[in-house]
Amino acid sequence: MAVPVTTRTGHVIDGQQLDGGLAGNIDVVNPATGEVIATVPSGTATEVDAAVQAAGKAFASWSQTSVADRVAVIRRIAAELGARREEMAATITAEMGSPISFSLNVQASLPIAVANGVADLLDSEFSFTEEIGNSLVLREPIGVVGCITPWNYPLHQIVAKIIPALGAGNTVVLKPSEISPLTAGLFMAVLESAGVPAGVVNLVHGTGPVVGEALSAHPGVDMISFTGSTRAGKLVTTAAAGTVKRVALELGGKSANVILDDADMAAAVKKGVANAYINGGQTCTAWTRMLVPASRHDEIVEMVSAAAAKYTVGDPNEESTRVGPMSSTAQRNRVLGYINKGIDEGATVAFGGADTSGLPATGAYVPPTVFANVRPEMTIAQEEIFGPVLAVLPYDSEDEAVEIANSTIYGLSGSVFSGDPERGLAVAKRMRTGQVSINGGSFNPLAPFGGYRQSGNGRELGKYGIEEFTELKSIQR
Repeated sequence: MAVPVTTRTGHVIDGQQLDGGLAGNIDVVNPATGEVIATVPSGTATEVDAAVQAAGKAFASWSQTSVADRVAVIRRIAAELGARREEMAATITAEMGSPISFSLNVQASLPIAVANGVADLLDSEFSFTEEIGNSLVLREPIGVVGCITPWNYPLHQIVAKIIPALGAGNTVVLKPSEISPLTAGLFMAVLESAGVPAGVVNLVHGTGPVVGEALSAHPGVDMISFTGSTRAGKLVTTAAAGTVKRVALELGGKSANVILDDADMAAAVKKGVANAYINGGQTCTAWTRMLVPASRHDEIVEMVSAAAAKYTVGDPNEESTRVGPMSSTAQRNRVLGYINKGIDEGATVAFGGADTSGLPATGAYVPPTVFANVRPEMTIAQEEIFGPVLAVLPYDSEDEAVEIANSTIYGLSGSVFSGDPERGLAVAKRMRTGQVSINGGSFNPLAPFGGYRQSGNGRELGKYGIEEFTELKSIQR
């Protein structure tokens, strides 16, 4: 698939594209080649203020549109996303390195399902009113929403925030990641084609410390919805505290895949490795810790290594590639640093490692890696690496497995494999995490998505994602 050349690189404020950056420009680099493929303007507080003012002005009319009219707009957005699916996929692959098959089948396709799902809910099940005794309880739009989105799923995260926000009657200022901003520009073109009025969604490019902080602190913003690292989420919360606005955080994870002794080991290993390496491991919900019975540790490690060997690394534009480059050279160096840290702390490299000599000479590539004999206190078992690195940890009892699974600061996702579904469910209930898959249960875009502890708060997707962008009002009569 040819790499697209997009002219949608400017800010979009009140329906106008602004190409100039008061603070210069930011290069967009293809991580597979190291080449600069575009530039976007580096925004400042000035552009943020203009975008917030535009969103505030548009809120007066957009918030009063009927639910039916908003549903019609969302359905047109979903249709436009479908029409631009290949262009979106190619753009995502070009700017952040996701393999093209994954970009087509997940990165550019899941958002269509999410948008249609929101429209279906608003059309049927979701209610903005409820009668409780003598009270009429209303769900009303919260106002101007600031959406700060990450680079790893650039379209999905935009859609997961903006579509339910619009459906609830809010207006938006979007700050996408400066690593993958071109997808956001294409999304704004989708909104224009779908007939979204000027000012309802505004786009400001730039860095987190400048644009992200200005948006979070702005008194005209009623809510911040942020997806990114736990470290950055704390900074967003601090910046937002001065105006006591609502802050919804979807942060990092260090998810455990608990394989019980009665599990189908072949299926558990195959699905476990696939989930650990999804999107090159650059997925907040990736099952990056595989917990296995100590008595079968060595046997399972051999199976895991054999499965990892099938994950071909290479040009993300090739259909056969399963692991593309990391999103940037900085991310590549970060992942290699964690691999070296694992070696230094005494974990056993069962597959891969820090040697990159067998990888493409150009690009931000790292080898898929498997660590064995990992102890729960090791850095690679505690910190989010965000790369294709899987840690295998042995346990002696089911209670110990649960204890290890819950031993990090995170609680975003997880998995249990067991030959007894009820036993698997019992373990899943004991895991302190926002979502758990049993025996590889598939992702459900209508189920609530979010985390416990330092994986964040609030929920996205389904009716829960719509509720997130509403205020409750009770009227007694």
